[in-house]
Amino acid sequence: MQTQIASWARDTDYGREADAILRRCVHCGFCTATCPTYQVLGDELDSPRGRIYLIKQMLEGAEPTQATQTHLDRCLTCRNCETTCPSGVEYGHLVDIGRGLVETRVRRPWAQRMKRALLRQGLTSRWFAPAMRLGKALRPLLPAAVRAKVPASRPVGRIPDARAHARQVILLSGCVQPAMMPTIDAATLRVLDTLGIGATVVAGSGCCGAINLHLDDASTALAQMRANVDAWWPLVEGGQVEAIVMNASGCGAMVKEYAHHLRKDPAYADRAARIVSLVRDVSEIVAPHARELRERLGAPVRAAFHPPCTLQHWQGLRPLADGVLADLGFELQPFADRHLCCGSAGAYSVMQPDMAMTLRDRKLAAIAPTAPDVILSANIGCIAHLQSGTATPVRHWIEALDERLQGGRPS
Repeated sequence: MQTQIASWARDTDYGREADAILRRCVHCGFCTATCPTYQVLGDELDSPRGRIYLIKQMLEGAEPTQATQTHLDRCLTCRNCETTCPSGVEYGHLVDIGRGLVETRVRRPWAQRMKRALLRQGLTSRWFAPAMRLGKALRPLLPAAVRAKVPASRPVGRIPDARAHARQVILLSGCVQPAMMPTIDAATLRVLDTLGIGATVVAGSGCCGAINLHLDDASTALAQMRANVDAWWPLVEGGQVEAIVMNASGCGAMVKEYAHHLRKDPAYADRAARIVSLVRDVSEIVAPHARELRERLGAPVRAAFHPPCTLQHWQGLRPLADGVLADLGFELQPFADRHLCCGSAGAYSVMQPDMAMTLRDRKLAAIAPTAPDVILSANIGCIAHLQSGTATPVRHWIEALDERLQGGRPS
């Protein structure tokens, strides 16, 4: 794609990055075939190719409008288009640049600004956990729309002593998961303990930064990234841990991009790159031990596995995860459009509820004929979103594995 970047952007870091990405695009349109929003809406401007044109026009001097902002907002940032693209277009980085520019030039309506601010501050606030506990206690009394966002309480169970093992890893606890679904972290700790690995949540670490980055507050997101690097660095520098383990694929995808986001920061660029080299999804840790664990498990479990976009398109780990689950005795049922987003996409299900519900219902309709005992996934957002539309239990696969190791079955 030929470009003529405007003088005000040509010599900036973002201008040079965007220009390099744009020039890789060859207009082939393969991306439209795998874009969830284009499949639903049929509008070229709600496809990756259409959004690329909008961003290109803006960088070449055209003034963005609220329509431009709307089309960019509708993008799920699933990066399915990157998996499909034969030219290696880094669409995810380009859309981040485009959204950032539009945000400085198009003032959002008051209601949108308020909702985005509440999400940014509320989901990462210290008040989120007590609010979620109250919501769970009152769950039967909540309106249906609110109840769907509040998972039912389940017992957390025993937490092992991480100090018992020579092998040590860091576990990112994150901001939302410990309050919404603490069973995921607890199950992860027990499974790692079974493998002879101790996992520690480091004081001072927290939100990976994804929520703020995708809700137009890049400066706060970068501060959260730096805080995590600072918290983890003493253990990393001292060689006391072999990995930084992620059991939420959305967080894992974000932390694996710390080196990109902090590349221009002389105080953090090298450390961020070192951090990224140690980041592992929990499936990468379990994979070498899967067949060994299988010998300790009972009967196979009929399951449908929805690989989150952040696992399969951002990190390219879908083949590994499929293999791990098969080795662990989960009988994975094939279903149509496994590559497509379920509509959760972080805060997307709140900001774009109609599209999110449409994509959720399409996903569940594809899964339903397989009649699984359990639907498995690897990210808290996908799990909560899918569970809101089905009576079939939806679990993180690490929870299902933990239950089987304890002699039960996912329920």
